[in-house]
Amino acid sequence: MDEPIIVVGGGAAGMMAAGRAASLGAPVLLLEKTPKLGNKLRITGKGRCNVTNVAPWNDFIARFGANGRFLYGAFSQFFVEDLRAFLAERGVPTTVERGGRVFPTANDADVVAEALVSYLRQGRVDVRRRTPVSELLTEDGRVAGVRSGEREYRGRCVIVATGGCSYPGTGSTGDGYRLLAQLGHTIIAPRPALVPLVVAEPFVGRLQGLSLRNVQLTLLAEGRARQSLFGEMLFTSDGVSGPIVLTLSKAAAEVAATGRAELSIDLKPALSDEELDARLRRDLDAFGRRSYRHILAGLLPRLLVDVFVELTGVPGDKPGNQVTATERARLRALLRDLRLTVTGTRPIGEAIITAGGVATDELEPRTLQSRRVHGLYCCGEVLDVDADTGGYNLQAAFSTGHVAGEAAARALGYRA
Repeated sequence: MDEPIIVVGGGAAGMMAAGRAASLGAPVLLLEKTPKLGNKLRITGKGRCNVTNVAPWNDFIARFGANGRFLYGAFSQFFVEDLRAFLAERGVPTTVERGGRVFPTANDADVVAEALVSYLRQGRVDVRRRTPVSELLTEDGRVAGVRSGEREYRGRCVIVATGGCSYPGTGSTGDGYRLLAQLGHTIIAPRPALVPLVVAEPFVGRLQGLSLRNVQLTLLAEGRARQSLFGEMLFTSDGVSGPIVLTLSKAAAEVAATGRAELSIDLKPALSDEELDARLRRDLDAFGRRSYRHILAGLLPRLLVDVFVELTGVPGDKPGNQVTATERARLRALLRDLRLTVTGTRPIGEAIITAGGVATDELEPRTLQSRRVHGLYCCGEVLDVDADTGGYNLQAAFSTGHVAGEAAARALGYRA
């Protein structure tokens, strides 16, 4: 084999990069430090693998925040329909579900991972498992290969696709950040994104496992609304999780790091204040002989009843027809604004993705080649780009992997 393109990391981005370069005729060597390829890919979407989203172009880009514009170059070359067609050609049809989320019709992440493994075989990619990379080698300002243990692998191009720091058991332990920093790349501090939040209120431990649907969750920074989402959330042993919490988690952690971050839960967002008050009046009158606790059981999930008794300060055995207007107002206010104080996040190892990574202004957006080291490319979660839940991050991994693989192959003169 001529000196190959070396891909470091066998996840979604790395396998796509290796497969694409090989499909153009380039010799490719893929180095993966664990015994298996696609470890994190196989557990995404609770094992169902939310591969992408059919959101309109501008909405899709907006999900990545300020750094989203960097992805224009990659998405313009390989995007949602390209990915779905790629999977379909390999026997993995996909289905669009609520919120535009796209899953393999088989509802099995392994079929996506195995389609990529098959792509590597088809291109005759040389795959070396259990081969961690300790150093990127350079000569005269260009990449020359990598070192793994005592062995050097020579290569004319190197693609770094090592992932972030989340789910370290899958092999994502931040290796790429160290490797790239050694060559002078700026690394934006890695931090957890799409991660459960820890809150101060002691009652949350009693709510562990409680799922709330169709609620409005608002992030408050120093008492001012910052962002609000409607959907589902979940109480954990020390805080909250679930789709809308994960989406707000990055911003919540940033606010909590410098000031007071709170979450406000509106348990009855479908009702106006007047409609909610009328509902409470009706229940308190209709069931006037029943206890306050019993009436709350008709308004709230079981685990929340005692918490509301304590927070409203109304005795649980007080008859409904004796609840005062002031007490009713306290109940209405709490239903509209159950407040939690954010103290931080769960560890980065529990995050779905990592925020931070190699600074995007040090990469060419249309090729993902380094502006510091010729022949060095980066793709996937090692980049400083991250988005909401919903398939956006996996699409970014596939798109940037595809573009990096093609760009490296074409730089060496391969056109297929």
